[in-house]
Amino acid sequence: MVHVLAGSLGVSAIVLASAELFTALKLVGAAYLVWLGIRTFQTVRREAATVLDGGTVAPPIGARRAFREGVLVEALNPKTAAFFLAFIPQFVDPSAGSVALHFVVLGFVSVALNTLADIMVAFAAGGIRDGAAARPGLVRRLREASGGAMIALGVGLALAKRPAT
Repeated sequence: MVHVLAGSLGVSAIVLASAELFTALKLVGAAYLVWLGIRTFQTVRREAATVLDGGTVAPPIGARRAFREGVLVEALNPKTAAFFLAFIPQFVDPSAGSVALHFVVLGFVSVALNTLADIMVAFAAGGIRDGAAARPGLVRRLREASGGAMIALGVGLALAKRPAT
């Protein structure tokens, strides 16, 4: 919704039109993703060392923190702004009233549908989690892959070109 509201106010168009703003937002988002990936690797190593020393593994980060981190990653992703600016205007009819209001309503529908799909994936993953928890080696490899994916996404975002306006 951050990008939907920014798009309805024209802020996203300004960010995409300004090479400097786009680059700054892109690099901050890329750095944050790389930092999350490195932190994930460090957590995996720390948990492995704790288990080897006979200690217990730290609990998961929790839903609120995961949600906050997800929102921050998405808000710092200029490709999301580009998506909403390319996708939503196709369906806005300027003769039907407030363009900004139509943009927000259509953006909200898009976000709601994407969130519904994400919730279904989360429930499916929750069902798989119990079986995976019995296999700590698998969990470690999945976390390492997750950290590597975040780093790769950060590098990919850092190398992304500004979309043509």
